[in-house]
Amino acid sequence: MSTVEPFDAVDLIRAKRDGHELETPEIDWLVDAYTRGYVADEQMSAMTMAIFLNGMTRREIRDLTMAMIASGERMDFSGLGKPTSDKHSTGGVGDKITLPLMPLVATFGVAVPQLSGRGLGHTGGTLDKLESIPGWRAEITNDEMFAQLRDVGGVICAAGAGLAPADKKLYALRDITGTVEAIPLIASSIMSKKIAEGTGALVLDVKFGSGAFLTDIDRSRELARTMVELGEDAGVATSALITNMNVPLGLTIGNANEVRESVEVLAGGGPSDVRALTVALAREMLALAGQPDVDVEAALDDGRAMDTWRRAIRAQGGDPDAPMPAAREQHVVTAERDGVLVEQQALPFGIAAWRLGAGRARKQDPVQHAAGIDLHAKPGDVVRKGEPLFTLHADEPARFARALESVEGAWRIGDAGDPIDDGGPLIADRIGR
Repeated sequence: MSTVEPFDAVDLIRAKRDGHELETPEIDWLVDAYTRGYVADEQMSAMTMAIFLNGMTRREIRDLTMAMIASGERMDFSGLGKPTSDKHSTGGVGDKITLPLMPLVATFGVAVPQLSGRGLGHTGGTLDKLESIPGWRAEITNDEMFAQLRDVGGVICAAGAGLAPADKKLYALRDITGTVEAIPLIASSIMSKKIAEGTGALVLDVKFGSGAFLTDIDRSRELARTMVELGEDAGVATSALITNMNVPLGLTIGNANEVRESVEVLAGGGPSDVRALTVALAREMLALAGQPDVDVEAALDDGRAMDTWRRAIRAQGGDPDAPMPAAREQHVVTAERDGVLVEQQALPFGIAAWRLGAGRARKQDPVQHAAGIDLHAKPGDVVRKGEPLFTLHADEPARFARALESVEGAWRIGDAGDPIDDGGPLIADRIGR
């Protein structure tokens, strides 16, 4: 005998299309029915477009998030005997912060369960970067994860299939229906996974600018506020930093080269912006976990964070001393005149790295770990005619032409005293208690 469904998807689509609120039982049913295949992709596509156009109230977004959490398992780290804190970035160009951040925070006795993803399009994936380390593996069991959190203090790994399966299904649908940018859908997607993950504290790095998927700072603030509210409503101590993605972060864009730069930061060096953002996010994560007054920078400078990094890499089968993959081909772009680099747009450089092979156009595509871009100057730097501005790395020289095409007009050399077009300070705002 077939089960009688309590609602009809078409009625709910019409209601949201016409600007009405959906009730809690309606949202619970919709997410469950879509996860088990009763509501078709075509119907959920219509619903996501209605949400994109008409938005959702705070209560509706909370209900959507909780229904997505309820579609799968919830992890519980209370048995670890130490506080947990995690970070999520909305993604950008050269954003390798998770790599130095996890061992830095873990050094202070706060467990960091960093469930990460893969890159799609111009934003790189943390797991893709780490997989350029020989032997390192992203897929580990829950038992291995708990053991590493106890022994090392931190882990970066792939999320298991059991966490928020409704989100996995919905995320793939949004990607192909032009509804990725809907704030209720972004917020519920990110927060359903993070709340289900079971962390006690969460810091959000919400990007704005040319290399972010929300370019407008006000939209980024709205997203950050929505996610902080969802976290607080679920009992997770949550805050957000609004950070600048108008220029690439650091001097590397790719996979293996971003790992190298992360290791430089863990050795007490590295580009000033990567170090500054790593330190700021670490302070937030530690403060939310009950440690507001520790000397974060000292742990980078004295080698403690590096020791934790090496132990974490080894725990997942990686060799922290192995040489990183190097691309077979290089193409150097030099300055055409003396002056000051006044502009370097993040998005075109991200697209160029993707075209070189550092990213993927489809989920199933492989990435080339050695492909990418090394920047030799940042906005504000003095440059000399004939000196390198950036170097492209690829395994196939045929890739250089399209990569160069994408950065055409994306940087500019001016004169001393010209305004620097970098979008302002690295950290523009903080949202949270």
